[in-house]
Amino acid sequence: MAALQWDPIDNKAVDTARVLAADAVEKVGNGHPGTAMSLAPAAYLLFQRVMRRDPKDQHWLGRDRFVLSAGHSSLTQYVQLYLGGYGLELDDLKALRTWGSLTPGHPEYGHTDGVEITTGPLGQGLSSAVGFAYASRFERGLFDPDAAPGTSPFDHFVYVIASDGDLEEGITSEASSLAGHQELGNLVVFYDSNQISIEDDTNIAFTEDVKERYEAYHWHVQVVDWKKTGQYVEDVQELFDAIETAKAVSDRPSLIILKTIIGWPSPKKQNTGKIHGSALGADELRAVKEVLGFDPEQTFEVADEVLEHTRKAIERGADQRAQWQVGFDAWAEANPERKALLDRLLSGELPEGVAEALPVFEPGKDVSTRAASGKVLNALAPVVPELWGGSADLAESNNTTISDAASFVPAERSTHEWAGNPYGRVLHFGIREHAMAAILNGIVLHGPTRPFGGTFLIFSDYQRPALRLAALMNVPSIFVWTHDSVALGEDGPTHQPIEQLTTLRLIPNFTVVRPGDANEVAYAWLELLKRRGAPAGIALTRQNIPVFERGDGEASGDTFASAANVAKGAYVLAEAPNGTPDVIIIATGSEVQLAVDAREALKADGVNARVVSAPSLEWFEEQTDEYKESVLPASVTARVSVEAGRALGWLPYVGDKGRSVSIEHFGASADYKTLFQKFGITTDAVVAAAKETLAAQ
Repeated sequence: MAALQWDPIDNKAVDTARVLAADAVEKVGNGHPGTAMSLAPAAYLLFQRVMRRDPKDQHWLGRDRFVLSAGHSSLTQYVQLYLGGYGLELDDLKALRTWGSLTPGHPEYGHTDGVEITTGPLGQGLSSAVGFAYASRFERGLFDPDAAPGTSPFDHFVYVIASDGDLEEGITSEASSLAGHQELGNLVVFYDSNQISIEDDTNIAFTEDVKERYEAYHWHVQVVDWKKTGQYVEDVQELFDAIETAKAVSDRPSLIILKTIIGWPSPKKQNTGKIHGSALGADELRAVKEVLGFDPEQTFEVADEVLEHTRKAIERGADQRAQWQVGFDAWAEANPERKALLDRLLSGELPEGVAEALPVFEPGKDVSTRAASGKVLNALAPVVPELWGGSADLAESNNTTISDAASFVPAERSTHEWAGNPYGRVLHFGIREHAMAAILNGIVLHGPTRPFGGTFLIFSDYQRPALRLAALMNVPSIFVWTHDSVALGEDGPTHQPIEQLTTLRLIPNFTVVRPGDANEVAYAWLELLKRRGAPAGIALTRQNIPVFERGDGEASGDTFASAANVAKGAYVLAEAPNGTPDVIIIATGSEVQLAVDAREALKADGVNARVVSAPSLEWFEEQTDEYKESVLPASVTARVSVEAGRALGWLPYVGDKGRSVSIEHFGASADYKTLFQKFGITTDAVVAAAKETLAAQ
């Protein structure tokens, strides 16, 4: 067991952290001081004695990762980032929760140096931390699979601080079950069991035995009870010993249940809901400072010797970085091809030949876009080793399996259907859509690999909190959604998406891609992999749809445009027969074929229709005004949108005089052809809508 050096100056630094947390909340008038006060010893121990981190380089590959899942207690992290020299200063703590500050109410990735992930909704942080641990193992398999445990420059730990609220959220159960199943030995979670939430004593709603629950998940569980003697004793040595024990357990994730008193040592408000989410008040804050030996007349008081002591973390981090660099350089010299792979991944560049690897689907055949997606993934897999993924127990339906690749799972978890090893590429999330989305976010945040996860489009509703956070963080998680409309058929309205495409498009910074044929799928995947600035979901059909015969460039005459135009979001797939459109029909996904058929029917009636395929409205909005005008000229106000979902969202494209062929109600159980006919998703309906919009001009 490693020795812990803990001196009186460390106690003073911990007490300084408590007072800073209380002062910061008092100044702004709102926030969460209690947990930051009582967790100050644990957070200080982690940042100053346990974690391998370089305060001057938040992107260092060899760093331990830290996730504050209890994001409401942001001061737990902010104060340590200040004390440790990560870039925050005292004025930043004074500006807590105010406009433009580096210390928002919840930690935000990309906003504050040292913050690994945006943790707002409870449970998301811990669940994404499971993804961090997934990623560290997969990356080790890519770069250094043969190194002995603990000897690779890619070995490190993922530390998490979680709260009662995190443990109550259902997503945490899903992710924790997977973490135990995956034997993620480098994941160490501190559960701050203070048993207080906004409604005060958690016994009103939360009385399960968390220790037994996590042992059932195959976690290694320890209890550090600072209340066990009847008097509250913050035994830092006991906690340090528990951490060292957890680090030595390599075949299970670890949970350290730390029993604390929230708001310690507040004389009157400790152990109450009042100190969880509101300022102490002047009198109680004064009392806290008196108990701790601070001047009650001073605010944000930090002794010079305290800051001098805690900022030694910078020097320690530099030393740890230098020691790690020796091992990294030795690895790089011994593994030049793997070093080249790492360099490419860190640059964000795709390998040469990736476009050439895309399959080309022959026209004249009907292919579901989910099947096309599976073929694209398998064509890309040999060329793009950083690509890995799977589904929430829907591999055959989602077509998300990389053929002949091992499953990402300890070998002893293999089944007669799936052969696994710790470094496999095929992910199995079980029926855990919530956790899958959060884990994908964690994988992307951890490093430069490209994971994807599949389910039915309807179940994107289960994933929405993680989708929103991915968009908020600007991270390129990829979500695969099949069975993208009522055309999934007989499963009926519970499984048939109606509003999902619209509501997903409403998420800022989130991209929805709905390809119109198999070749659009191929180029959609290429564009998804090229982009690293935001998350995206690709929506795919269950039913077979036509593969269009195309040319190599833009649409002209009766020659359809190349599917490479998918990268522009929307493009002229088929030009009006005489080159000048009377009406423009905009369609996505399986409904593009209806627009194409309507173009022919309208031609027979002397109406010239342009067909625009719009796989991604978000990508289209990125284009220049000139390009958008070339696709949807303002002079043509007769327009029709065609999509088997809600019409909400199409008004900006069709205008007041336009029409939408859509579904404004729930579905039914029947074959998809019957459903499309009954619900008016037909060529005849598109033709009628085109004539209506022309008549409205």
